[in-house]
Amino acid sequence: MADIALADLPLVVGIGGTIGGVSSTERALKIALDSASREGFRTRMFGGADMAQLPLYDPKATSRTDAEQEFVETVRQASALIIASPGYHGSISGVVKNALDLLEETSGDARPYLADMPVGLIATAYGWQATGSTIAALRSIVHALRGWPTPFAAAINTQITKFDDVGGANEPSVIQQLTLVGQQVARFAPLAMATNG
Repeated sequence: MADIALADLPLVVGIGGTIGGVSSTERALKIALDSASREGFRTRMFGGADMAQLPLYDPKATSRTDAEQEFVETVRQASALIIASPGYHGSISGVVKNALDLLEETSGDARPYLADMPVGLIATAYGWQATGSTIAALRSIVHALRGWPTPFAAAINTQITKFDDVGGANEPSVIQQLTLVGQQVARFAPLAMATNG
């Protein structure tokens, strides 16, 4: 596909991962984004290394770093999001929350926050309990940001599921779940695009 044609495609932004190397969360997010790409969307992922560049959100700051500005501008261009978080102590990680807090910069936009945008959700945790509470926290945050969590969210127990370096996992059902997350945001995005276009 030519670069010009690619630039014209609607955008799905992925937010997720952990600081300190490529994590299971980031690998899961990549699978979901690849699924959205196959549905005809271009994608941009903000993984752990990207989020590590975002300073702790200060609502009173009078300027923003280049990394903060790039993140906010990219989300502004998005037709859909996928958010993936590890379950830390029963909720989302600090770096994911900090990135989402930065979206306060869009509060005065014609389309503030994640208004009318479909948002796919992924939670990874070492055990089932934290996956449920993490997805619940993500749903609450997306609602507060005026977004639409898609009906299906992927809960991944990393005690059982192991990801590889080439975009796969040892559990085919997990690949199917992540693929569905990407498909749903891609299929609901045209509704949001029609509303905001």
